[in-house]
Amino acid sequence: MKNWNAGRDGWKMGKETDLAGKSGVLMFSNPDLKRLIVPLFLEQLLVALVGIADVFVVGFVGEAAVSGVSLVNAFNTIFINLFTALAAGGAVVISQYIGRRENERAGAAATQLLTASALFSVAISVVILSANRSLMRLMFGKVEEEVMQACVTYLRISAYSYPALAVYNAGAALYRSFGKTSTTMYVSIVANIINVVGNCAGVFALHAGVAGVAWPSLISRYFSAVVITVLCFSGKNPVRYLKQWIFRLDGALQRRILRIALPNGVESGVFQLVKVALSSVAALFGTYQIAANGVAQSLWSMAALVSVAMGPVFITVIGQCMGAGEVEQAGLYFIKLLRITLIFSAVWNGLIFAATPVFVSFSALAGETRRLTILLVLVHNIFNTVAFPFADPLGKGLRATGDVNFTTAVSLITTLGVRLIFSVLFGVCMNLGVMGLAYAMCLDWTIRGAIFWRRFRQGKWRQLKVI
Repeated sequence: MKNWNAGRDGWKMGKETDLAGKSGVLMFSNPDLKRLIVPLFLEQLLVALVGIADVFVVGFVGEAAVSGVSLVNAFNTIFINLFTALAAGGAVVISQYIGRRENERAGAAATQLLTASALFSVAISVVILSANRSLMRLMFGKVEEEVMQACVTYLRISAYSYPALAVYNAGAALYRSFGKTSTTMYVSIVANIINVVGNCAGVFALHAGVAGVAWPSLISRYFSAVVITVLCFSGKNPVRYLKQWIFRLDGALQRRILRIALPNGVESGVFQLVKVALSSVAALFGTYQIAANGVAQSLWSMAALVSVAMGPVFITVIGQCMGAGEVEQAGLYFIKLLRITLIFSAVWNGLIFAATPVFVSFSALAGETRRLTILLVLVHNIFNTVAFPFADPLGKGLRATGDVNFTTAVSLITTLGVRLIFSVLFGVCMNLGVMGLAYAMCLDWTIRGAIFWRRFRQGKWRQLKVI
C-alpha cells in the first residue's frame, strides 16, 4: 500500500483499519495523541510564563542585575540546547526500540542516555566554574563592573545546575518516548512553583540580589532531576532505567544516540551564535527599534509554543512507528501531526496577535515603538503559522526516521546562508531595520520548510534505519 498521503478519509485515525499497516492495529489513537500533545503544550506555556515572572522579579533588584541575568541566560542557552540535543538523540533511539517492543533494550538506551548526560554536563560545569570570570570578560568585557559582577555571580550558580538540567532532560526524554507527557508536566509545575516562590523570597525577603534569583533556579532544577530520575527507575513504567547499565558505556548504543545528538548539537550551537550576531546587528538600528524588537521577541516566544510542543510529539510517534516497521503508519502520522500543528498554530498565533495591542498598551513604549512591535508580531505570527511547522516539527519527524545528516545540513545552510546574510541585506543594506531581520527569519523558515516538505514527499526517509 503506497498511501501515506491518505486523502480526506484517511484523517479519521482509529477507524480505517486498512491504514493500520502490517500489524492491523493503529499505533496511536486520537486520545493517545491528545494525551501527548496537551501536557507538552501546557508545560511549555508554564515555562514561558515563569520566564516572564522571573524577569519581572529580577527587575526589582536593579538594572545591573537585569542586564547580568539576561546576558548570562543567553550564554546558558548554548548549553541548555546541547543537553536538549543529547536528550533528543536518546529519545529517537528509545522510541524506535519501544516501537520494536524491545523494552529491555529501550531501558538500556535510556540508562546510557542518563550516564552520557551526567558525564557531559559535569565536564561542562567544571570548565565553566574554572573559567567563569575569564569567560565573562571575554564575552562581555565592556560592560560596567556592577553588571560584570552580576554576570559572574549568576553564571557561577547556574553552572552548578547544569548536571541537574541534563539529567532532567534525559528522564523527560524517556517519559515522552513512551507517551506519558503528563508526568513531566506535573514535575515542571511543582519545580516552577519552587522557582517563583524562591525568587520572591530571595529578592523581597532575603534581599540577596542576583543570588536570590539564581539559587531558587538551581534548587528547582535539582528537584526536577531527582524526581524524574526516581520515577524513571519505577517498575510500573513500560520502560525504565536499568541499574546494571548506569556505570558502563556501551559503544553501540552511545554511537546510535550521538549519531542523532551530535548534528542536533552542532545545529543548535550555530543557531545560538547567529542569534548573538543578529543581536549585534539589531543594536545598530536605534533605541526605539531595539525596544520594539525586544518586546516583540518576548511575544514571539509565546507564539512559537505550539510548534515547540509538537516537536517531541513527532519524535515519539514517528520514532515508534519506524521502530515497529510501520512505515505506512509513520507517513500517515506525519500528515496528521502536521495538520494538527497547522490548525493549532493558526488559532494560537491569532490569539497572541489579538492580545498584542492590549499588552503593549500597558507598557511605557512610545507610539512609534508600539506600532513597530505590533507589525513585527504580525509578520512573525503569519509565518510561524504557515512556514515554521514545516521548518521545525516536520524536521524533527524526519530526524526520528534517521534522516539526520540531510536535515542538519539544510538547517545550517538556511541559518547561515539565508537568515544571517539576508538579515544584513534587508536590515542594513536596504535600511529596513529590525523588520529586515524579521523578514530574513521568515525567509529562512519558508525555504527550510519547503525543502523538508519536498524531502518528506520524496520518501527517502522510508528506507532509513536508526537501530
